[in-house]
Amino acid sequence: PICAQSGACAAAAYPPDSPKRRLNFLYPGWLPGTSTLWFQSEESGYGHIYLSDGGAARAVTAGKWEASDVEVGRDGRSFWFLCNRNWPGDYEVCTVPAAGGTVREVTALDGVESFALSPAGDRVAVRHSGSYLPPQLAVLDASGERLRELTDTRTPEFKARQWIAPQYVQVPSRHGAGIVWGKFYAPATLEPGRKYPLVLFVHGAGYLQNVHDRYPNYFREQMFHNLLVQHAYIVLDLDFRASQGYGRDWRTAIYRHMGEPELQDYLDGIDWAVANRQADRDRVGIYGGSYGGFMSLMALFKKPGVFKAGAALRPVTDWSQYNHEYTANILNTPELDPEAYLRSSPVELAAGLEDHLLIAHGMIDDNVFYRDSVMLAQKLIELRKDKWELAGYPMERHGFVHSDSWYDEYRRIFELFEEALK
Repeated sequence: PICAQSGACAAAAYPPDSPKRRLNFLYPGWLPGTSTLWFQSEESGYGHIYLSDGGAARAVTAGKWEASDVEVGRDGRSFWFLCNRNWPGDYEVCTVPAAGGTVREVTALDGVESFALSPAGDRVAVRHSGSYLPPQLAVLDASGERLRELTDTRTPEFKARQWIAPQYVQVPSRHGAGIVWGKFYAPATLEPGRKYPLVLFVHGAGYLQNVHDRYPNYFREQMFHNLLVQHAYIVLDLDFRASQGYGRDWRTAIYRHMGEPELQDYLDGIDWAVANRQADRDRVGIYGGSYGGFMSLMALFKKPGVFKAGAALRPVTDWSQYNHEYTANILNTPELDPEAYLRSSPVELAAGLEDHLLIAHGMIDDNVFYRDSVMLAQKLIELRKDKWELAGYPMERHGFVHSDSWYDEYRRIFELFEEALK
C-alpha cells in the first residue's frame, strides 16, 4: 500500500492501468551468510537502500534520485539496481559495495528497463529501449565494458520513418512543486509569430512515469502526437505530481485531493508553453486514458474556458466505485473521509462543464467499469449540458485490443480537436 504520510516505506498501490504491476520497493532480504537485513526506505525523501543489524538503519545509497529493482551481487558484497541519477527519466544499471561507498553506473544506455546478473556475476544482461526503440536485449561485462547488442526487432519500414523526437523540458511550478518534467512534441522549426493550438496528454496509472528515455507505455499515443504535429499542433506530456521516479513528496502530493496538484502542474505547463513555445492560450485541449481520463474530466470541470476540448478515455468518474485497494491508500474510505471523495470525483463537479467533451469507454472494461461513464452521462443529461458525447465500445476492456476500436477512438479525438481548437 501507499504509505501516504510516512517515510517508513516506499511502495505504491496497484494503479488503475496495471492491477498486478510489480512494486519497485519493499523487497527486503538478508546479506548472504550474515544477520544483516537490507531493505529500501524513503526516509530521506527518495527510495534508497538501507542496512540494519538490529540497531539503527544505515543508508547505503543517498541523493535526490531513486534506487529500484535491487539485487544483491552474487558475491554478497555488492548491490545492483536501477538508478536515475542524471535526471529522473534516465535509467542505468548501477552498483555499490554493500558496505557503502561510491555508486558506479555500469551502463550508459539512458533507457534501461531491467537487468539480470549472470550466475558467476561477471556479466549483465540488460533490457533497454528508447523513445522509438522498442525493448531490446544486450549483454556487457560487469565492469561496464564490451557491450554487445543481441536483438533489433525493428523492421526496415519502421526504421525508415522520420519520427518526431520528444524534447525533454522542465516546467517551473508556481505551486511549490519545483520542476515538472515533460516531453514536448513540435515541428523542427516553429514559424515566427505563429501561435499553435496546444494539446496536453495525461498518462494513466497515477503512479507511473512517462517522461523518460525508455519506450513509452503510450507508444500509440506518441504516434498520435506525431500526427498532431503534422497537422500544426504542439503537444506537451507531463509527469504530474503523483508520477513515479520523483521521490516520496511527489508520490504523496495527491493524498486526500486527487486531481488538484496534477491540474496545477498542467496549468503551469500551459503557462510555460505560451511563454516559451508559441502556444495559443485560447486553443488548449487535453486528453488521456484511465487516470488520464479522470484528469481530463477534472480539467474541463474545474477550469472551464481554459481547456476548450477534452477527451476522457475509460475514466474514473467516482472514486467511491473504484478498486478499494488502490483508492483507500490515497483517499482513505468514503465513510471515514467523505470530503476527500467528494472533491476528488469528477461526477461531483460535472456542473462546471462548458466546453467540448468526448467520453470513450470499453463496455466490458473490468478495471474501470463502464458504469462510471454511464453515471457521468446521466449526470450531464440531468444538468442539461451540451457539447459532449459518449462513445461505447462493445468488444473492449480497459486496454483496447481491436484495431478498429483504436482507429475509431483516435479518429474521434482528432476530429474533436479539429473542431474545437482550429
